[in-house]
Amino acid sequence: MAGYKINRVTSDIKITLSELLREVKDPRISKLLSIVKVDVSGDLSYATVYVSAIEGFETTVSSVKALKGAAGFLRRELGARLKLRKVPELRFVADDSIEQSANISRIIENFKEENTNEE
Repeated sequence: MAGYKINRVTSDIKITLSELLREVKDPRISKLLSIVKVDVSGDLSYATVYVSAIEGFETTVSSVKALKGAAGFLRRELGARLKLRKVPELRFVADDSIEQSANISRIIENFKEENTNEE
C-alpha cells in the first residue's frame, strides 16, 4: 500500500479519535488526554495509539485501561465516521511525553530565574 495512504489514514484516525475522546462519557478517561502519536500497520490491521495526560503518568495509565475497554466502541465509531473498508484494531499505549516536556519547561524556567537573580 502506498505510503501516502497510510499517512492520510493515520492523520484521519488521530483527528477523529481526538474528537471521540471528547465525547466519551467514561469518568475513568481523563478530560485532558492527548493523542501524542498514531502508528498504523502497513496493511491497516492495527493502529497503535500513544496517549498522554497532563495530570501525570498515573492518570494516563488509568485512562489507557479504560480506553482498552472502550476500544470496540471507538473502532466502530471510527469505521462509521471515516468510511474505511478495513478499520484497524486499536491498541492504546501510555506515553509520558507531555509530563516530561512540562518537567523540562520547569527546569528551563528555574534556570532562567537563577541566572537573573545572579546578575
